[in-house]
Amino acid sequence: MSALETVLVDGDVRLEPLAAHHIELLRAACARDPDIWEIYPISMLGEHFDRAMEDFHATTNWVRFAVLHRGVLVGMSCYIAPDESNHVVEIGGTYIEPAARGSAGVNSAIKRLMIDHAFACGFTRIEFRVDSRNLRSQAAVRKLGAMHEGTLRRNRITWTGYVRDTCMFGLLKTEWSGGRG
Repeated sequence: MSALETVLVDGDVRLEPLAAHHIELLRAACARDPDIWEIYPISMLGEHFDRAMEDFHATTNWVRFAVLHRGVLVGMSCYIAPDESNHVVEIGGTYIEPAARGSAGVNSAIKRLMIDHAFACGFTRIEFRVDSRNLRSQAAVRKLGAMHEGTLRRNRITWTGYVRDTCMFGLLKTEWSGGRG
């Protein structure tokens, strides 16, 4: 078990390691926004969900969290491929159902919890990789203080066959102010 794998809580937002009892609740949460999956690298909608879960569980270097808001599962987020020798980790694989986005503050609470915890565990750099079409996610990571460090052109083929550009963002421990604007 990674030191990153724990329960994290901030007010109404709770992250807990993704477990079998979360899966059907996550399936239902993913189904609440059928349009969003067009800009995700994978689909977790309908018949694609089971395959996505198999692929997630096949990755041994991801730390996956169920996201609960006021006790209700509303999505997921992950630490991707923590590189402890270089003190770098990516935060991604985040999905939040529409009712918990925006004004509810769920995404910013998730990211603050994960960033604080990663830095407390000795990581000094956090990366975010965002589809160039996903302007909402780009704005959210910028609001946290992450810097746009460049764009990887045509670097990933999504589940739809679209060849996307990926915006790379980085946040250093020395830059972190708690992401409160």
